[in-house]
Amino acid sequence: MRFLRRPLVWIAAAVVIAGAVVLLLRARGPVVRTCVVIRQDLEQHLVASGRVRVPTRVQIAAQTAGLVVAVGAVEGQHVAAGDLLVQLDDGAERAAVAQAEAAVSQAKARVDQLRRVGAIVASEALREAESNLARAQADLERTRSLVEQHAAPAVDLEHAQRAVDIAQARKNAADAQQAAAAPAGADSRVALTALLQAQAQLAGAKVRLEQTRIVALHDGDVLTRSVEPGDVVQPSRTLMVLAADAEVQLVFQADERNLAWLAVGQAARASADAYPQEVFDATVSYIAPSIDPQRGSVEVRLAVPAPPAHLRPEMTVSIDLTVATRADVLTVRSAAVRDAASSRPYVLTVEDGRVARHDVQLGIRGDGATELVGGVAEGAEVIIPDGQRLEVGARVRPERD
Repeated sequence: MRFLRRPLVWIAAAVVIAGAVVLLLRARGPVVRTCVVIRQDLEQHLVASGRVRVPTRVQIAAQTAGLVVAVGAVEGQHVAAGDLLVQLDDGAERAAVAQAEAAVSQAKARVDQLRRVGAIVASEALREAESNLARAQADLERTRSLVEQHAAPAVDLEHAQRAVDIAQARKNAADAQQAAAAPAGADSRVALTALLQAQAQLAGAKVRLEQTRIVALHDGDVLTRSVEPGDVVQPSRTLMVLAADAEVQLVFQADERNLAWLAVGQAARASADAYPQEVFDATVSYIAPSIDPQRGSVEVRLAVPAPPAHLRPEMTVSIDLTVATRADVLTVRSAAVRDAASSRPYVLTVEDGRVARHDVQLGIRGDGATELVGGVAEGAEVIIPDGQRLEVGARVRPERD
């Protein structure tokens, strides 16, 4: 009893017991968290942030300088093709159209005159010239007979010949005049050319008048407006920017490392950041054929078959794209795979209370789980890394997580 009352005895006993416990624990190994390889359906998703793409952005500009007298649209307004957007002062252009119309009317009158009056006048002049020529030729023959009979002086023959020459010249002129007045004649061609020229000038004047009315060429939404009544605009200055109506598309930049998983036709779910509860369907419709060398990304576009009404151009959206699906495959918690990004990923398992290493082949990566194509069997107990240094063959105490 005196021996047991000594403190050193108790201290020595405690040390011995503690040492025994430590040795026992070391013999059993440290506690490790584990998970089990199971079979399940798995999906791999690509989550990204993108925007509502504007397929056709139209910059509205003036083709001629002028004073703005009216603006027919404001930012955010939906316009239809043909709606007036900007009206310039058109006084000078209207006067030019009126002047050109008068010139066309005058040219048409000249053509009608040649076709209706000129041809008749030319025919009558030719008939008269032919009659005068026949009369002069008859007088020449009669005078020649009288001179031969010495009944008239020789000078009368010269006068008769001169009269025939004059009549012949007038007849030739009448022939030329009739030919010119014909539908294919020179006068007609000149008149028609003048008419065509006047019509071209009228068309140009109407085009310049139409250019004072700047209208929408497509249905769309007005994105920006930088013009007000009273502004003096110059050609090519952007007055408005329109987003033309088209199929709604989403666009995002995917890391080029994910290119192998992307394919046209893949389904996605998306939502606008302003309306996160409104989720809608989308489908991959385009993958850019080249990589952006500055960012190491590839542009991906998605078609939205039934876009919600709240979508706006350039709106930020969140995209959840399903890039792969597997049914009834072996999976393990992703955190349990070691060196997953290397060429030789592996897992540590607990077999008969000891650590074992298995190289594995990885498939798709889902939400917190990774497909195991080979390396371990279903039901294997895989160690989840927790910072401990474990040697293969060492004893451990598994604790199922």
